[in-house]
Amino acid sequence: MIRESGMAEVQSIGAGATNQAIKAVAIARSYLHEEGIDIVCVPSFIDVAIDEEERTAIRLLIERR
Repeated sequence: MIRESGMAEVQSIGAGATNQAIKAVAIARSYLHEEGIDIVCVPSFIDVAIDEEERTAIRLLIERR
C-alpha cells in the first residue's frame, strides 16, 4: 500500500493485536528503508462497532515522510 498509494491504515483492538500491528510497522519500515522510502506512523483512538457493541480501537496511519 505504501509503495502504491503512499499511505496505509491499520486498526487494532486489544494489547496483543496492537503489539503485533506496531511490530508490523517496524518491519515494514525496515524493508521500505532499503528502497529509500521513509515512513512515519501516527497513532490515534477510534470508536468501532463490533456486534452492535461500541469498542475503542487504535488506528495507525502510516504515511511517507
